[in-house]
Amino acid sequence: SFSCLLHLSTKRRHLVFGHKNYSIIMLSFNILLNTTSQTNTKVENSLSDFFCQVVGYTKEFWNSPLFKLWIGPVPFLILYHAETIETVLSNPVHMDKAYAYKFLHPWLGTGLLTSTGDKWRHRRKMLTPTFHFSILTEFLEVMNEQAEVLIEKLEKQAGKGPLNCFNHITLCALDIICETAMGKKIYAQSNHDSEYVRSVYRMSDIITRRQRMPWYWPDFVYNYFGEGREHNRSLKILHSFTESVINERAEYITYVESDSESDQGMRKRRAFLDMLLKTADEDGKKLTHKDIQEEVDTFMFEGHDTTAAAMNWAIHLLGSHPEVQKKAQQELFEVFGESERPINTEDLKKLRYLECVIKESLRLFPSVPFFARTICEDTQISGYKIPKGANVIVITYALHRDPRFFPDPEEFRPERFLPENCVGRHPYAFIPFSAGLRNCIGQRFAIMEEKVVLAFILRYFNIVACQKREELRPLGELVLRPEQGIWITLERRNCFL
Repeated sequence: SFSCLLHLSTKRRHLVFGHKNYSIIMLSFNILLNTTSQTNTKVENSLSDFFCQVVGYTKEFWNSPLFKLWIGPVPFLILYHAETIETVLSNPVHMDKAYAYKFLHPWLGTGLLTSTGDKWRHRRKMLTPTFHFSILTEFLEVMNEQAEVLIEKLEKQAGKGPLNCFNHITLCALDIICETAMGKKIYAQSNHDSEYVRSVYRMSDIITRRQRMPWYWPDFVYNYFGEGREHNRSLKILHSFTESVINERAEYITYVESDSESDQGMRKRRAFLDMLLKTADEDGKKLTHKDIQEEVDTFMFEGHDTTAAAMNWAIHLLGSHPEVQKKAQQELFEVFGESERPINTEDLKKLRYLECVIKESLRLFPSVPFFARTICEDTQISGYKIPKGANVIVITYALHRDPRFFPDPEEFRPERFLPENCVGRHPYAFIPFSAGLRNCIGQRFAIMEEKVVLAFILRYFNIVACQKREELRPLGELVLRPEQGIWITLERRNCFL
């Protein structure tokens, strides 16, 4: 209960470093209160203000190893230095996700993102082989096809003034993850108003809002006063869709395996779902359909918004730095010439500068700007005793701006990630996909997708950003996104040089 939380926090207060606790409590709580009854625009302003405020605290307390921030009645330890973050992420004991992740459970169950302990270890061990590079390359065909659809959409907008590319890129990413994860085409780029597509976005918004409102954390309060009904309605649509796809795919695999004479040419492309249906542990035990649904829903949740956000931020930065854009296009010309052919695995290896562009974009605008863990045993962080059960938030957005590792941190310099410039850098100074045992299992997939889509765009268009960086106002939600989208103009390229 609320009183128990306050009592627990007060009891532990002397164990944890804190500074200006009272002002932090009031400022945070007031901003959270603003999200209950205001319009969507005002809510977004509040969320942007809240995120900027937290980032501002990391600057104010930069010379301290950590500080304590109250979000409503709940205290959190804020980490933003590589050394303190390593203490938590490198320790296999501290692998539990924080309390706020429980609001993902109705949608994702206890899959790879939300599970803990032995279940997480067992599931990670089973799923790791499905993300081997040799398997990921099979998805290149889907990425190429969906990138071509995106180019057709953007072609209609080229030369016609400013456009907000955020939704175009996001729908492309949704098409890619849906076909690669489930083997199902949803044609999001052609039919963005489909019931499933709307439910994906609706559910993400609902979860984000609930995480920001501690008074809606108890289920009975949320279901009675909050958005419980809308949450359950969207959840039913999402689960019904994935359940039907899993059953359909399982029947198809059974048919193919039982019919040795089946026409090989009619066989469908392999998807992650196929591997989940076939994978087994060392004892030969397979995943149940419920287990598989948890992971498919997790792939859908984690695999489109994060990658789409990363590509959008990269597009803005490329459009704001024509010299970097030109250099990336020169690299593409050296690999492809004037050919319009699809991208293959050998091409991906050669696009080294484009990969530096992607990494530098992720440094400045990490798709996941912060994430939380629970301390699972009493520990020491930079000399401070942190009790078991404490909540820790890693502010990736601030970490990536440490001038010790990234001089002039607000400058966009892809060359930072050339191999010779990475020598000696702290291994936890750049963690866009988290780090340690619970790092993102799909990071290779994400980088591959970003390379393919950005390469297509840069081969066909010159990008000009319509916004200055200070106008973007990042919203620190589940995924970092700009408050007003990414506005650009596209100019058709007459040749690929």
